[in-house]
Amino acid sequence: MMLRITKMLSRRKFLGYAGLATAMFGSKLLRATAQKKQTKPNILMIVADDCTYNDLPIYGGQNESTPNIDRLASEGLVFNRAYLGSAMCQPCRAELYTGQYPMRNGCTWNHSASRPGTTSMPDHLRPLGYRVGLAGKVHVKPAKAFSFEKVGGFDESCTRNTTKPHDVRHTSRFIRGNKEQPFCLVIALVEPHVPWAMGDASKYEQQELVLPENIADTKLTREAFARYLAEITYMDGQVGEILKVLDESGRADNTLVIFTSEQGSQFPGCKWTNWDTGLHTALIARWPNIIRPGQRTNALVQYTDVLPTIVDIAGGDVFGHKYDGTSFLQVLLGRSSVHRKFVYGMYNNISEGPAYPTRTVSDGRYRYIRNLKPDEIFIEKHLMGWSGDGKLNNPYWSTWLSGSSTNRHTYRLVKRYMHRPGEQLYHTAKDPYELTDLADNPALSAVKSRLSAELDRWMQEQGDPGAALDTLQAHKAARRGSHMYGPAFSQ
Repeated sequence: MMLRITKMLSRRKFLGYAGLATAMFGSKLLRATAQKKQTKPNILMIVADDCTYNDLPIYGGQNESTPNIDRLASEGLVFNRAYLGSAMCQPCRAELYTGQYPMRNGCTWNHSASRPGTTSMPDHLRPLGYRVGLAGKVHVKPAKAFSFEKVGGFDESCTRNTTKPHDVRHTSRFIRGNKEQPFCLVIALVEPHVPWAMGDASKYEQQELVLPENIADTKLTREAFARYLAEITYMDGQVGEILKVLDESGRADNTLVIFTSEQGSQFPGCKWTNWDTGLHTALIARWPNIIRPGQRTNALVQYTDVLPTIVDIAGGDVFGHKYDGTSFLQVLLGRSSVHRKFVYGMYNNISEGPAYPTRTVSDGRYRYIRNLKPDEIFIEKHLMGWSGDGKLNNPYWSTWLSGSSTNRHTYRLVKRYMHRPGEQLYHTAKDPYELTDLADNPALSAVKSRLSAELDRWMQEQGDPGAALDTLQAHKAARRGSHMYGPAFSQ
């Protein structure tokens, strides 16, 4: 197939046709190829849960072993700069499945709901002839807006201790269904979400671990980090089993496989923040004979772009829906190394703790963050507090506090997490853990102004009122399905 596509591209180039690199040409080309084969490509998406992207070896992680994810990366395309719009499970999944930012689809808090009229992946792919299923964690609502066919075999609860055993036979049955009909299957795993109880943590010698720069070095933190790494290894094993089922089905050659790690882990400074380790996600795409293996791209993409890309590949109209994202098909085909200029993020803290709204924009090199209530302190009750059974959710957090009196680096991490200025600016390309705030650097005033203006534009476009959104009243309204704010139009 790759040779056929290459010949087609070369012939068109020779004839002098303009616009070879446009999304329109790419989708027409794939549609023509699919028509010749009497089939459309299948889509298999594997979603991890709460996995900081650069804890994975393919992004520089120095601890765990992930042979299956590594192999998938070697067979496909790795996105170096992929992002999501909110570092919380429910909003980022709603974004992934709808192609819309949190404000437009309505899911702007964890444990809230999208707008009742929202349409999602099943609504967009079924008219194109696809069976659309979801196995494992759902965590989006209302059900009518996310009408996936339910597929069994993977635990739906991310907080169960321990995770229920998985059974890939359900996956096999779905994949081996009507072979005349293409499928789209999302398998949403629950690892490495807390509680970190799966896998063998003893394989990770705690004193040998290389902790990320934004994680304080305490005994209990090392113990927790070892359990987190064990869950990543366990998750990698699940990825291997799923890919084996696909291989055995005989449909792998015509299947686009996408792997993504969701938002950052439940360590301070990752999940529930607008820092890079919260919003940056792993993204790998493997498509035999279409995507060249062993490639990496610096193209800037966001979860809002994934559904339009899939619809484009499936031969659908990417302009017929109210997407916030756009198709990056040309990046997959290797015909473009760029996609978007900016990625955006938002966070509202109600239900996780007291109000603490933040917004961000990044151009892939610099990140600008605006903390809308800088006089308050940040508190996230799950990470920093007690569970319902009277136990500390994360006992290591107290060792960060106690260690702050004797360790200057630990003190800086605690202060960075709990008390933030109104504006922050980071050179993320040089400072991936965003520990050096450059907002007051006069040499970067133009950078800060440019990004600040872009954030203003995006918030206005999205109908985002800022701090007024992160209130109990607005959150309760969203949970009822009655949204108080949003863009001028919505689905």
